[in-house]
Amino acid sequence: MPRSAPIELLSFRRTFALLMVLVAVPSAGLTGLGVVAILNERAAVEKRLAAVWQDRLDTLSARFRQELEASDVTRADGGVRVTAPSGQVLSGSGFRLVGDALESPDADLVAALTPLRSQLAFLPDRPSFLSVAGPGGPLLIVALRTSGGVLGAELSPDALDQLLARSGEDLHGKGEQVRFVLTAVQPARAGLVGKFIGGVPGARNALEVTPLAERPLPAPLQEFQLTVIPRAGDPVAFASLRNRLVYAGLLGAFYLTLVIGVVYTARALYLQARLSRLKTDFVSLVSHELRTPLTSIRMFIETLALGRIREPQQTQEVLELLQRETERLSAMIERVLDWARLESGRQRYRKQRLTAREIVDASLDAFRAQRLESQVQLACEVPESLPPVEGDREALAGALLNLLHNAYKYSGVEKRIELRAGARNGGVDIEVEDHGVGIAKRDRKRVFERFYRVDNLLTRQTEGSGLGLSISKRIVEAHGGKLTVRSELGKGSIFTIHLPLAKESRA
Repeated sequence: MPRSAPIELLSFRRTFALLMVLVAVPSAGLTGLGVVAILNERAAVEKRLAAVWQDRLDTLSARFRQELEASDVTRADGGVRVTAPSGQVLSGSGFRLVGDALESPDADLVAALTPLRSQLAFLPDRPSFLSVAGPGGPLLIVALRTSGGVLGAELSPDALDQLLARSGEDLHGKGEQVRFVLTAVQPARAGLVGKFIGGVPGARNALEVTPLAERPLPAPLQEFQLTVIPRAGDPVAFASLRNRLVYAGLLGAFYLTLVIGVVYTARALYLQARLSRLKTDFVSLVSHELRTPLTSIRMFIETLALGRIREPQQTQEVLELLQRETERLSAMIERVLDWARLESGRQRYRKQRLTAREIVDASLDAFRAQRLESQVQLACEVPESLPPVEGDREALAGALLNLLHNAYKYSGVEKRIELRAGARNGGVDIEVEDHGVGIAKRDRKRVFERFYRVDNLLTRQTEGSGLGLSISKRIVEAHGGKLTVRSELGKGSIFTIHLPLAKESRA
């Protein structure tokens, strides 16, 4: 019988297309969500970090106000001196306002306070900390009203940053490289370019260090804000990059799993469709093979019943033909039953100590009983000194008989078979060599598959179910052995049964 024709995969393709649709639609939606999440990850990280740091800045703002209010403000030449509770001097350039006369060595400080001279006269008689707008930016000052006028000083930005660093030491998380600084509240940028720079994080990052969070101070310090600045790198970019990599990795793992699942599912569907077709071909083949001997048997019986044969010699010939066709029919049925028992796991083996000679003799007896030996040159070489093996004699002889049948059927015109045995690789090898057509390299692994037959002219003209080699392989493997083949096109094939030694022989 020729090898199965190409499988009609219409149902397989429809099933696979449905599977792809059911998988692709949710996958596309998940991918879209993943891409959106990746694109918006920076904004999400910024909001998350800002929320974390905002609570800390609230705490730091309260501490900063308490530090300023608890500072010691004393008169000094040309102004006042401000000393924090820790002993740190916070004041810088001083100023003195007497009437409308404003004196200070700092021109920027004079320019910032000149418009406020009339308001300074109404300050309370205790130190007041406030922010004022100056030509170079806002300034943080302290003012003290006295009987002789108003004395004050600008607070040093560097000293204030040190005060913030000391006050916020316990607000840093483990491994967080940040610093707290006092910065001026930035006015809204005017113009289209300014709005673009202010609204696009990427453009803002290119022009300045992006703060993690900002917290404006309450009045009268409203010109300033507490800001968290990263010391090294951009933690937002790092966190967003890390999360994007995690998202991308999870998405990649999902698609890899999806592809593997689809491939394996498609392969399973294909194999199932192929197996279904092979089973259909097998049923058709068995039906055809059974019909041939049954037709012959019926024809011979009808011939005898009608009395068309009168000579005893002719009658004997017909009876021998009937016996041969009956044996052929029984062999086919037995092979199918053997395969069914192997597939269902119901095959039981009665293992015992055996020699290679016993297995070979049992298979040759069955081979001779089928009157095949007279039509083939059979050479047998089995030494008596081979160590014993352990197995079921009938099962192993049946496996070897299948190899002999194959060698006989596919030997072509020159039916020459060599059967030999030897001790190799810690076991016993039984080899069946024919000098027939051989097996192509692409077919050598598949010849042991159930229902499979090599597609060539000789196999098309030869009876067979495609089960013999599969049954032999299953039997040999059940005994802990191995069935292999070496072949070359046009020169023949060598099938080798390798059986492990019996336990006592191994010891």
